[in-house]
Amino acid sequence: MSIVTKTGDDGSTGLMYNRRLPKCHARVEAYGAVDELNAALGLARASARSPFVSERLAEMQSALVVLMGELAVQPEDLARYVRDGFALVTPEMTAKLDRVVKEVEGQKETRKGWAAPGANVSSAALDMARTVCRRAERRVCALREISPSQNSEILVFLNRMSDALWLLARWEEGA
Repeated sequence: MSIVTKTGDDGSTGLMYNRRLPKCHARVEAYGAVDELNAALGLARASARSPFVSERLAEMQSALVVLMGELAVQPEDLARYVRDGFALVTPEMTAKLDRVVKEVEGQKETRKGWAAPGANVSSAALDMARTVCRRAERRVCALREISPSQNSEILVFLNRMSDALWLLARWEEGA
């Protein structure tokens, strides 16, 4: 089977359960931004100097698969999605990021204030991932404007992830 389906040639894209939306819809923008974040994390993981950082990034990427899946479901299909065994973003996922933040802050002295990206390739990749994370957060926020029932934990999770990425970038500067 070819990757070329031609179903999106009309400017629409598929969601879970055979739903379609315009490619410019806020839901598609949101999960597309999270997909970009996942790719940015992959680049950061590939360039990480520290195994600690690489392992944390792999965990974050796994969590983003859950997040993207949830965003790719229309609200009316969410109960079915859960019944089908798919996971949703939970406070426990955010708590895992909180533990990463505490671990980094406990092991390394953290810098306050602005940081100029580019001290090395790995920290620059993490700073790029952090800015993509902030964009994803803005896109999910825009989606919530039109779909208030969207899981509010997604915004909390992305906000915490950007904090963790900032700290991991600083860690890589000293690695």
